[in-house]
Amino acid sequence: MPVSLIKKNVHNYKKELLECIKTDTISQGKEVTLSSGKKSNLYVDSKMVTLSPKGAYLTGMVLTDVLKDVDFDAIGGMTMGADPIVGAFAAISYNTTNRDKSTFIIRKEPKKHGKQKYIEGPLKPKSKVVIIDDVTTTGDSILKSIDVIGNHTDCQIIKIISLVDRLEGAKEAVKEKGYILEAIFTKNDLLNQSDTVS
Repeated sequence: MPVSLIKKNVHNYKKELLECIKTDTISQGKEVTLSSGKKSNLYVDSKMVTLSPKGAYLTGMVLTDVLKDVDFDAIGGMTMGADPIVGAFAAISYNTTNRDKSTFIIRKEPKKHGKQKYIEGPLKPKSKVVIIDDVTTTGDSILKSIDVIGNHTDCQIIKIISLVDRLEGAKEAVKEKGYILEAIFTKNDLLNQSDTVS
C-alpha cells in the first residue's frame, strides 16, 4: 500500500520512532568514546534505526511532518549521520506531499578526484537549506556543516535539526554561530526523563 494511503496520526509515528530508538540503538554501561572524543556510558547507534526499513520510514514520516510548513529548497548534512536520514526524507516527502526537495551530503573533506566536491547532490545556488544530523553531542558535525555551507556555497541555512540531542553542549555551540538547534528527541526522551513526546 502506498505510504500516502496509510492513515496514522503523526504523533504515533513519533512515538513509534522513539520506541525504535530506545529498543534498537541504546547501549548503556560500558564506556565508549563518541565521535566528539568525549567518553560516555550511554551510546546511541542511530544508524541501527535510520538504516532499517521501518526506522527509515518512520524517520522520513516524522521529518516530513516537522518540515511541512518550512519554506526550504534542500536538506542535508555531514556524512554519515545525515546520509540515511536524507534518503528516507527524499522518498517519503515526495510520496506523501509531492514536494520536490533536493538532498545533499557534506563530505568530511573534499573529494580527491573528479570535480573535487565538498558537497554531493543537486544543491542549487542560493538554496534555502536545512541542516540535519542524527545524534548531536558537542555539535561538531553541525558546526562543520555550517562552515562548509557558508564557505563553499551561497546558500542560506534556515533550520538545523538533530534526530537526537544528547544535551552535552551542541545547542549552545550552535547558538554561538547564530542558529537554533531543534531536536526531535533528546537524551531525556530516550531515558524516560521527560514527557515531551506526545
